[in-house]
Parts: sequence; C-alpha cells; structure tokens
Amino acid sequence: MTSILAQGASDAPQPRQPAASCQSPPAGAGNPEELARSRVAIEGVWPQVDGGRFPVKRAVGDLLVVEADIFADGHDKIDAALLYKRNGEHDWREAPMRLVGNDRWRGAFNLNENARYHYTIIAWRDLFASWRDEVAKKHAAGVSIGVELTEGRLLIEQAATDDTRGGEADRRALRSLAAQLQECKDALSLLKPLLNDEVVALMHRAGPRTHLTVYPKNLPVWVDRRAAAFSAWYELFPRSQSGNVTRHGTFDDVIKHLPYVRDLGFDVLYFPPIHPVGRTNRKGRNNSLEPAPDDPGSPYAIGSSEGGHDSVHPELGSLTDFERLVRAAHEHKLEIALDFAIQCSPDHPWVTEHPEWFDWRPDGTIKFAENPPKKYEDIVNVHFYRDAFPSVWHALRDVVMFWAKRGVRIFRVDNPHTKPFPFWEWMIADVQSSFPDTIFLSEAFTRPKVMKRLAKVGFTQSYTYFTWRNTKGELSEYLTELTRTEACEYYRPNFFANTPDINPSYLQTSGRAGFQARLVLAATLATNYGLYNGFEICEARPIPGKEEYLDSEKYEIKAWDMDRPGNIREDIKLINRLRREQPALQQFNNLRFYNAWNDQILCYGKYTSDRKDFVLIAVNLDPHNPQGAHFEVPLWEFGLPDDASIDVENLVTGDRFTWTGKVQHMLLDPRERPYAIWQLDQPKER
Repeated sequence: MTSILAQGASDAPQPRQPAASCQSPPAGAGNPEELARSRVAIEGVWPQVDGGRFPVKRAVGDLLVVEADIFADGHDKIDAALLYKRNGEHDWREAPMRLVGNDRWRGAFNLNENARYHYTIIAWRDLFASWRDEVAKKHAAGVSIGVELTEGRLLIEQAATDDTRGGEADRRALRSLAAQLQECKDALSLLKPLLNDEVVALMHRAGPRTHLTVYPKNLPVWVDRRAAAFSAWYELFPRSQSGNVTRHGTFDDVIKHLPYVRDLGFDVLYFPPIHPVGRTNRKGRNNSLEPAPDDPGSPYAIGSSEGGHDSVHPELGSLTDFERLVRAAHEHKLEIALDFAIQCSPDHPWVTEHPEWFDWRPDGTIKFAENPPKKYEDIVNVHFYRDAFPSVWHALRDVVMFWAKRGVRIFRVDNPHTKPFPFWEWMIADVQSSFPDTIFLSEAFTRPKVMKRLAKVGFTQSYTYFTWRNTKGELSEYLTELTRTEACEYYRPNFFANTPDINPSYLQTSGRAGFQARLVLAATLATNYGLYNGFEICEARPIPGKEEYLDSEKYEIKAWDMDRPGNIREDIKLINRLRREQPALQQFNNLRFYNAWNDQILCYGKYTSDRKDFVLIAVNLDPHNPQGAHFEVPLWEFGLPDDASIDVENLVTGDRFTWTGKVQHMLLDPRERPYAIWQLDQPKER
C-alpha cells in the first residue's frame, strides 16, 4: 500500500475528493447526469459505527481492514481502492482493494499515528481490464480479434492524452507506447505489446477510471496509543501507603511503593481522588454519618478551603511532590492514572464562587447527591445546563487539562453515565486535540446501551459486567458479544476483578482459588484489566449481605500486610509476565472458546493470525472442588486432522510434551492451582 503521490512523479493528481460529510446523501440524488456517472454500487461498507456517526477505534500499529460489496451492471471488469488520510493531511492516500468473493472486496491500510483518520472507498469500471479479458478469451478460442486489437490501441491512446491520472513518468511511458503501437503494420503485431504485463500494470496505474464512483461518506477512525488497547491497572489509596493507620500517607510514601507495583507487572497505577476532602457531613468508618474527629472522610467528597479539583490534599503533599511522583513512576515504567469525579463537597470553592452550577431547593439549601433510596450527604453534583452552560463545561475541561499538563495522560471517570453525553463528546475530543495520547476509562455500571453510547462518544476504555459474570455460560456469552458484534469496533473493555466499591459475592466465599481464577480470567480474556489492592492477599471481608468491603478503605486509612499468608502475588507476577511475552494475549478479538465437557471448566484460546503464538487456557470455575474434563485440542486451527500430534509447553511449569489426537483430558485442583495455560507450537514443515 503506497501513497498515490508515490505512483509517479511528485505532481501526481489526486483522486476525486469524497464527500465532506459522513451524513451526505447520495451524490446527485434526483439528477440523472450525476447518477449516470456513479455507475458502480458500493454497499455494506465495514467497519463503521452508526453509519459513520462515531469513529471506529484502533491503536497505533494496527492494520485497518475495510470490506465492502462492490459491483456494477453488465460483465465489465471493475476495480476499487481505499482512500485514507490523517487529520491535518490535505491529500488522500490510496490502498488497493481486492475481490475476495461474491462481490465482496477487501483492502487495508496501516495506522501509524495517534490521531484521527478518515477513510472511504472509490470504485470504477476498468475498460482496459475488460478489453484484455475479452481479447484473451477470443484469441484462445481462435476467433478473429483484428477489430478488438484496434480498440485496445485506441484505449492506450486515450490514456496517453489524459493528464489527470498517474505521474509524469507514467504519462511519458503511455505516450511512447501509443507512438510504438501506431507503427505496427498489422493487427496481430499489436497483440504482444497490448497484453504485456508491464503495460497492464501501467494502465492500472495511469489508465482512465470510467464511471468513478465515490462512497458518499468519510468514515472516521480514532487511533489511540498502544496503552489504550493493552494495559494492566493497579489501584491504591495514596493515604494508606504509610504502613501506619495513625499516619496519613504521602506522595513520597507512594514513591517508595512503586517498585512493589512494578515488580507485580503492572503498568498503570491508579489513584482515587487526591484532592482536598470536605468536612461538611464528612463520612465516618463504614459510611457512618457520625465520624470521629480523626476520620479522613471519603476522598470522593472533593473540595474544601484548601482547594478543589485542581488541588491536592495537603496531607498527601504539594503539587510539586505530585509532579515528582509522576516522574518517579515513569522511571519505573508506570503511568499514573487519576480519578476524575465530577462531584463536590459542600465545602468546594465552586459552591460559593459559582452557585449557578448547582441545584438548590426551594428553601435555599443545596441539593445533595442522591440515588434513591441512597443519599450522599457529603457530596453535591454540578448542573450542566441552564445558567451553568457553558461555563461549567469549560471549567471541567480545564481540570483535565490542568492534570494533563502535569504529566497525567490517563483518567478514570467516575459515574460518567450520570452526566450528559454531549459534554463527554465535546470534552474528550477537545482534550485529545491538545493531548491525543490521553486515555479515558468509563466507570459506568448501568444499562448496556448507555455504556456503549459512552464508548461511542469518546471513552477509550470501559468498565464491564465481567465482575458479575461467573458461570461458563455467562462468560462465554458475554465475551462473544464483546468480540463478535459491532461493539468490538468501539467498545474496549477493562476487566476490573474488584474495586473499592465492589467486593464481588463470588470472591467473598471462594477463598484463594477464587482469586486465582478471577485473576486469570480478567487478565487473559481481556487485554485491559485491573485489580484494587488487597486482591493479592485475597481480602474479601464483606458487610453482611452486601457487595461492599467491611472496614472499607474509602472511609479510613489502612495498613496493608501484603505478605499475608495465602497471598497470590506470584500468580499475578506470572500472569502479567505471560501477557507481556505472548503476543496472542495482547489481542482481544482473537478470543475463541473450545469444548471442555464439564460446565465448571472454561476452555479458551488466543492466537496470532500466523499461528506462531497460540495460547490455550483452562480455568476451573469451582473454587472448592477438583474438576476434570475431556477437552478438544483445536488442531483444526492449524489445519491438522483430528488424529494429528502437536507439541505443547505448559507456560506455568515450563514442562514440554506432545498431545496426539484432538481429545485430551485435564484435571484442575483448586488446592494446587485452578488454571492451566499451554502454548501450542505450530507444526514444522517436514
């Protein structure tokens, strides 16, 4: 795939520009002259999201494969190409499309920059290819082709006089060829030069494109940096990093903790809000309405006399200390992710500076945040419309820009589904226009269509229902939806196994094996996943009857003992290492489920397109009992018969062996390890 500028001289003309709007009606609708020129049908273009209303998502280094149904009336040969360009480029580049069967065409181009691209399709009748096909058939059948050869010469002469196609070098070649053909004394002497492969290639590059038809939409694709598509998150509260429940942690304490996070194999270190915590209606331990004098309150009650969303809590340190932490994290190959929570303590400076940004009751009191029957007495929500618009939109955008300028390029956004879609679409695009490498994670556990809309309007990654998908049927059905429907074009899941807000019921009763199983599922089913600290020591003490942690860190300072017996730190290190080493685990839509004849065992694989890396994984979903199963080794994925042999490496133990035959048996004992991970080696050619 080369730029059309490289097809000849530097003055090569550009193809007809496609329509500017992705919502444009068919060109010349109702105008017979215009319709007559667009004779080739271009239908079923894929990928596109909602007809091009929203961009397809990819990452730097990806190959965007585009398909379409392309055909015309009659028997003439047609040809087609992809046009694409990056925002800011004036000229379209061109990549060829090829017929793959039943009028379905396919083409592709590389996405090399963190930017927005646009693409569309052009197609045309190729009169020279049609002529060549006809002449070859007649000549092979012994039919006279004298008139047809004259027609071929005239096609060359016509192309030689067309200065709108090809570069100067190609036009000179066509003029020279036309002159050569004029000197041929008889019709048959024209045959050899007209059917010459070099002439065919020359006419493909520079010949006329009859009835050139342009797909009437420019389709967008947003290309993120690689961390958007592959990342491992670790969440902690900076205030709990002192190791002493009586001393508030600082950014310097977090710096000392960076090697621990790095050695576990994570690349994103995520903090809940680090801003000043309000005092009005401050929450006590376990969400109590009666706090003790030394209770630190919830960090989600943002804002006090010390500042708001562009300030740091004084006990954590200064803004300079935070910037030093960001630099130290980068030295450990970690990125800092911040929580962007659009809510305020009643003490937030905005409440007095911009009362029009908030909802007030008829009695003059401010309206607290509510999710009936829940009421959050320590926070209030901003209003996005009425007198608050557009000033509050700009203020919130400026908060994100403030932290982006200080080295933060990843934001986890709290409850985005309770804020307007138009705000997110504007704000994310505006931030990424200045900082295209910014990643936004949507923390929205709500209705499926709402979660998907947030992804469409710009969120880079999204929380999912994985936390509540526990059975074989639930997991396979949900992952099939994420990888095999239109959602895979724009919805990038981030599988958090637990969060400060969610202590999953499964983990509350599963013991150590359940944590191991959920780790492997989160980290290998998805390419983005996360753990909240405490997961590695299997912390799961709940408030009875609720999916919430007892003595939650949201309301008190903790001192974690990460060496607690029964921890699964070595499992985390192993899985994160395998994710980095195995290219197949760095892709999402390559997931395939395979037969294991036991409903307690989930068996699935991931592989690269060339099968050079093929990882097969089995997880025992029953954390209390050994489970065995016969299962199918996917020999067919390698083109092998059912009785073939394949070499295997156990990626957990390092053992190597051979499986012969499609059906094998496994036993997964949760007392030892509830998972197995194998690499299948592509058979060597004999």
